[in-house]
Amino acid sequence: MGTNPVFFHVDLDAFYASVEQLDHPEFRGKPVIVGALPGRRGVVSACSYEARKFGIHSAMSGYEAHRRCPHGVFLPVRMQRYQEVSRQVMAVFSSFTPVLQQISIDEGFLDMAGTKRLFGPPRSAADQLKDAVRAQTGLTVTVGIASSRYIAKLASAYDKPDGRYEVKPGEEADFVLQVPIEDLWGVGKKTLARLRALGIDSVMRLRECELPFLRGHFGESSGVYLHQVCRGIDPGIYRDAGQSHSISSETTFETDVDDPEIVHRTVLELAEHVMFRLREERMQSSTVTVKVRDHDFQTSSAQRGLKHPVSSVDELFQVAKELVAKRWNRAVPLRLIGIGVSGVTADGGEVQGSLFEDETASRRRAVEEALLQLRHKHPETPQITRARLLSNDD
Repeated sequence: MGTNPVFFHVDLDAFYASVEQLDHPEFRGKPVIVGALPGRRGVVSACSYEARKFGIHSAMSGYEAHRRCPHGVFLPVRMQRYQEVSRQVMAVFSSFTPVLQQISIDEGFLDMAGTKRLFGPPRSAADQLKDAVRAQTGLTVTVGIASSRYIAKLASAYDKPDGRYEVKPGEEADFVLQVPIEDLWGVGKKTLARLRALGIDSVMRLRECELPFLRGHFGESSGVYLHQVCRGIDPGIYRDAGQSHSISSETTFETDVDDPEIVHRTVLELAEHVMFRLREERMQSSTVTVKVRDHDFQTSSAQRGLKHPVSSVDELFQVAKELVAKRWNRAVPLRLIGIGVSGVTADGGEVQGSLFEDETASRRRAVEEALLQLRHKHPETPQITRARLLSNDD
């Protein structure tokens, strides 16, 4: 007899800002803005729920964030620290299921089918998961529960922060009617504006539209996507994620992004995340892949095979940045960026770089190895962060 599908989408609440409030108790209850320092060029990477009350959101300029909340706590990005906490949280997730899809530094899908005998029904399992994350990291998560990944993701957004919401099988179509059309995941600003120009201002109105009508106004891919999601049908965007012979990380922006500075900074953050996972797992890869998704949910990818295993964060960043440039013309805002390495194999020893690798590249590799060893031996020490991630300047 088959097992009914059960997916959790688990999302850390205001992750970067929550880590800062965890490490600095004096910041708790205050509006914390991460990534945009007053008087310096840059944008908001994340903010606490207290800051959101002032209308601050990710990708907002630091100038605007400071104008809206001059008394806020403005902090630099500490990516190494966030990655460290992310690994701790993902380890908790993995203790609940062997099938974990980490889709960004602060969220993942857990396939919970067949775990009822261990953790009880889904709501009970979600409560146990929330308690475990809080006990082991001091952070809160929100859990969305459904029979598909897409609905689970909508469910987690429906009850934030520190929430838990279940959409039972058969209730998907009714559930999405409760979701404001602007909160349908995958519906960007331009699509939303076009929908409203057509008089479609709710999920119910969208559901009344025939598929040929949506295809005609939004194109084949977006038309089918809209026709499915308003009916509670999973469009399958994560079905091929998390394959066993690849390591990847991706970020979905809260607000569509067309600023090259934000894009390049995000690529660097993702490259660092992927490279350190490679080093921790003692694996190597010579194939780099990037994925970009624009405001209309058009997704494209690019891949490059190298003649040698990727040797450093900087090399991975440079290759990924060039691949992103091939798939993004800067005229179209982006919703998502992902980078990864595929064809991952065990690292048989010292990584051999290109034949004429310069001394700088060799030193970079050595520094990254030293940082990894330092993290393992002294996890309590403050994390060292790249200057580019610490500041907001190119």
